[in-house]
Amino acid sequence: MRETEDVHGNDAKLKREIGLIATGFLVLNGSIGAGIFGLPGKLMEQAGVIGPWLIIIFGTFIITVAWTFAAIASYFSSTGGPVAYANRAFGPLVGFQTGWLLYVGRVTAIAANVNVLFNYAAFLWESASSETIRLILFFLIIGTLTVINVMGIKKAVKAINILTLLKTIPILLLVLLALPYITPEGTFPKELPSFDDMNGLVLLILYAFVGFEGALVTAGETKNPKKTIPRALIIGVLVITALYFLVSLAYANVVDEISSDIPLLQMAEILMGSTGGFIIIITAIFSILGNATSIVIAAPRMTFAMAEEGSLPKWFSEVNEKYNTPANSIVFLGVLAFLLAISGTFVKLAIASTLARMIAYAICMLSLPNIRKKADQETRDNATKLPGGYIIPGVAFFVCLFAISQSTWVSWKYTLGLILLGSFLYYLNKIIGKKENRDD
Repeated sequence: MRETEDVHGNDAKLKREIGLIATGFLVLNGSIGAGIFGLPGKLMEQAGVIGPWLIIIFGTFIITVAWTFAAIASYFSSTGGPVAYANRAFGPLVGFQTGWLLYVGRVTAIAANVNVLFNYAAFLWESASSETIRLILFFLIIGTLTVINVMGIKKAVKAINILTLLKTIPILLLVLLALPYITPEGTFPKELPSFDDMNGLVLLILYAFVGFEGALVTAGETKNPKKTIPRALIIGVLVITALYFLVSLAYANVVDEISSDIPLLQMAEILMGSTGGFIIIITAIFSILGNATSIVIAAPRMTFAMAEEGSLPKWFSEVNEKYNTPANSIVFLGVLAFLLAISGTFVKLAIASTLARMIAYAICMLSLPNIRKKADQETRDNATKLPGGYIIPGVAFFVCLFAISQSTWVSWKYTLGLILLGSFLYYLNKIIGKKENRDD
């Protein structure tokens, strides 16, 4: 039985143009966006010198989640990622809710990150803080990303590759310049701090890591996805952990007066003067655009996959004949992201994004045994192996439950509101399907 390998319907019209490097960049851009430019300050503010080590601790836990995802991904070649996983294991309703939760997580993330972009852009252009200007720029940025993605996955991947390089090199330079400032006192805490808002801190740290799952969704457009995606996931999450740790450690040692809004700009001006500040502002803009581009690539493939599975109206699975992209799903994402971007702030949207994804992650962790059971022997033999049987997925599942337990009512309100929107679309599709059957 090869249910997990089927590629059919509109999925077969998609082109496999994403290789290992591009998949790795999708993983990196999915996680490294606005968070790296805001998290170091918030960590120092709430956790002090222990902050960077919290990155290592939570990064280790997230690696168990990524490793489990890598094992599951090795059973699939079709578009959809977690949508397909939960659907295969638990049926279409659970598959839809899982996919929609991850979709919610990514849409709220793009909205959160574009808000942070203007915190940095305001230093170059004072009018960027004006509500009217922000509204126009939200429309232009999200609209441009939407158009690029409609015009083809190849163009979007090229944009990702360029933006990844433009944002990673300056951040690494900043870390190198900070090395002489690093001292034992600024690296190892003498005592544990008292945490005023542990719940919010946990979710903000986890927000630094979530997003890597976007690479899973594009399996239908990835070359040799059963091998490419697992490798990119594991390597990518290790790199993300190392980079967040180094940046947070550098900030903890270089800066005396903490700024929770623009920490890397503050550090760059100390290390390189006003020129460094300008460079880091440009880098922040490129980083956030890269992350947004990654989301606009991955998220529409989720609604596309859900429509292919019959959980959303067929309109979402329409493939543009000229560009071979799921154009309707891309446009829907652009509109929803724009509406969220003008309605919320970074922290509220970021925490809601983390909550939605952690619920979906937990469901996916539970899907592995059923997926293995339904696969044929050859597929099981070639799948990514997990040492210790189900110990790693078990740890990953409890990490997700712990994160969910830290959520506040504000983040639940955003998440529940968007779940209601998804449920409306799901049942609307069922009503349309029944009507079409009666007409036939």
